[in-house]
Amino acid sequence: MSKTITFNELRRIKDQLPDGATQVIAEKLNLNAETVRNYFGGTNWKNGESVGFHHEQGPDGGIVTLDDTTILDIAQEMIEKEVKTMA
Repeated sequence: MSKTITFNELRRIKDQLPDGATQVIAEKLNLNAETVRNYFGGTNWKNGESVGFHHEQGPDGGIVTLDDTTILDIAQEMIEKEVKTMA
């Protein structure tokens, strides 16, 4: 399922991830860690792949359409779990 989100919101989600989360997500999905970073707006196409990240310029960093929300869903679950353990 696709999702539309602002680029800045996507970056805020990435910034909230606990240390090492990118690698954990990559291992869980059998992806290269750079591919996961590219999902969150990275541009390392030499070591990572594109994962359905479509960016249009505009306010708040522009609009991003994600073809598949699996990485985003896992990231949000990790953030929720981190918040609960800190409470």
